[in-house]
This record gives sequence, C-alpha cells and structure tokens, in this order.
Amino acid sequence: AENGKQALQVFRKVKPAVVLTDIKMPDMDGIELLKRIKREDKEVEVIMFTGQGDMDLAIQSLKNDATDFVTKPIDDEILGIALRRALERISLRRQIRQHTENLEKLVAEKTRQLIDAERMAAIGETIAGLSHTIKNIAGGLRGGIFVLGEGIEKDDKQSLMHGWEMIQGNVDKIRRLSMDLLNYGKYAEL
Repeated sequence: AENGKQALQVFRKVKPAVVLTDIKMPDMDGIELLKRIKREDKEVEVIMFTGQGDMDLAIQSLKNDATDFVTKPIDDEILGIALRRALERISLRRQIRQHTENLEKLVAEKTRQLIDAERMAAIGETIAGLSHTIKNIAGGLRGGIFVLGEGIEKDDKQSLMHGWEMIQGNVDKIRRLSMDLLNYGKYAEL
C-alpha cells in the first residue's frame, strides 16, 4: 500500500498474520496504523521499518505492541530474524490456545468426574442409612415375633399383646419410611 490509509484497507481485506510497515508514511503514520491494526486484531504481528534517526518512534512502536522494528536500509538477514520471531510468536500463541483448550476440557472432565463421585458418595450414604433403618425395623419385627411366640407358647395374654404392639409399631415404621421415600422421589431429581 502507498500510505497508511490504504494499508488499513488492505489489512481489513486480506487479514494477514504479519504486517510489515514503515513508520513514516503519508496520510497515516505507521504508529497510528499499528494502533488501529491492534485494535482490530491483537494477534497480528507488526514489524516496523524505521530510519536511523527514528529510534524514539521505534521504541514507541514497541510500546504499542509491535513485534519488532528493522532499521533502514533493510538487511535481509535482520528482516528474516524479525519474521522468524513474528512466526514464533504466532506459533506460541497457537500452542497456548491449544493447551488452554485442552486444559479447559480436562478441567471440565475432572469436574464431571468429581460431581459423579460426589453423587455416588451421596447415594452410598443414602443406601447405607436406608439399610440401617430397614435392618433396625427387621430386628424390631423379629423381636415382636419372638415375644408373640413366647406369648402363644406360654399362653400369656400380656406377652401376646406386647409382641403384637411391637409388630404393629414396626409395620407403621415401614409404612412411614415408604411414604417418606415416595414423597422424596416426587420432588428430588436423582
């Protein structure tokens, strides 16, 4: 492009990964072009060309996130080094982006596994609690049956009544436990 304004138009049309520009240009200088390019795409690498006496402008361009600057007259070897540095930055950003994406996927997977483990632990605790309650009720029923059996064997009306009350109490506990589980199942999402 012949000047900064044309360079910005070309940049918007072509979308290059690396831009080479002079600092001193008509219409829009290289520093302003650099600022506008970076506003539109922070990842574009911009290499600035400057004359020997423009070191302050070269430093200003680095402060505005230029990749590098090359003094005129342009030496092919120095330009090659600046271009390799720009390509290394592009490659490094790509690698960081890939690592970040992989890390995000890993964090999401580990989070899912942790949530699954917590759910399984909660389910395990619930099952253990239910098993303990059912075991206690079964023990109460067996005790009631034993007392009822003793009452039948000894023809003891008081033992019969006591055994029967024990059985009724434990059957009532089973009914309440069943109703609690049904009510919980209505509102809770497993």
